[in-house]
Amino acid sequence: MKYSLLDVAWVGADETPADALRGAVPLAQAAERSGYQRVWYAEHHNMPQIASAATSVLIAHVAAHTERIRVGAGGVMLPNHAPLVIAEQFGTLAALHPGRIDLGLGRAAGSDRHTARALRLTAAAAESFPQDVLALQGFLRGEPTVPGVRAVPGHGTDVALYILGSSLFGARLAATLGVPYAFAAHFAPLALDAAAETYRSAYRPSPGHPEPYLIVTANLIAADSEEQARHQQRASTRYRARTMLPRGRHLTDAEVNAVLDSPEGQHLKAMNVHTAVGRPSQVTAQLAALAARTEADELMLAPAANERADRIRSVELVPAPAPGRAARSGTDSVRHNRPPHEPGRLSR
Repeated sequence: MKYSLLDVAWVGADETPADALRGAVPLAQAAERSGYQRVWYAEHHNMPQIASAATSVLIAHVAAHTERIRVGAGGVMLPNHAPLVIAEQFGTLAALHPGRIDLGLGRAAGSDRHTARALRLTAAAAESFPQDVLALQGFLRGEPTVPGVRAVPGHGTDVALYILGSSLFGARLAATLGVPYAFAAHFAPLALDAAAETYRSAYRPSPGHPEPYLIVTANLIAADSEEQARHQQRASTRYRARTMLPRGRHLTDAEVNAVLDSPEGQHLKAMNVHTAVGRPSQVTAQLAALAARTEADELMLAPAANERADRIRSVELVPAPAPGRAARSGTDSVRHNRPPHEPGRLSR
């Protein structure tokens, strides 16, 4: 089992986007020390709490401050961009950091309708996603679908492509194209099992990927004690209610409670379904159970604590499992090459 990191350069309370962007580096460096496979950054727009909108720029910054870990997009929302431009951007990254760049692709715009208008999106932009993926793949492989047009840089780099999704559409497309698939279970948990089954059962082998490769994301809150971890989880849920819901920043504590008890708040709580929370031994057992249930090849962890120091600590406490032996954090350990007899449950 491989672990990876998903980050959005979260802008904490009393922080600026500049603080969040600078803070992305120590979190990525912690993941590198902990043996994580890759760190990905997600494209979102018009969200004051998320600073990773210019994904390729942030990737370049983090890659320059790390040594071995793969760095990429999780993902680029392709309807927002021309495939040639993305091929040039990630071709540039691949030239600067050979063998370390990933390109995850999503179909959603990552924005509301007003922001979509500012991005010059049309209503049909998402409908051409499969064709745009093929065009992008052609530019990167050096087999452009547009005669006489080359991506420079990018031509022939064959940057690793991944399809991202939170529904069955992405699972089917990744299976048809024969490329790895990453499912966003950290915020869209309900379709996880169906998407995993669809992807594996419909998979068509490709020259670069003879077997399916499934990445499953999960929220991560690990601390030195279970009490600390549960406190961080409660604080995280309440903070997200304040920052992600209308009028949230101006709500009193009693009003936040009412919001969390409402249907909208229940949806926010449901995003915690796939959250590994607790001491290191509890977290690693929960992750092992998730991997066993979904037959995931890799788990991508999204640290969910409010404070950056706590997110870094989570990654330090949950290193990637070493092949064939127990992975240890302090006095807690669990063997990862098979699920434990009592694997525990992800938080609900």
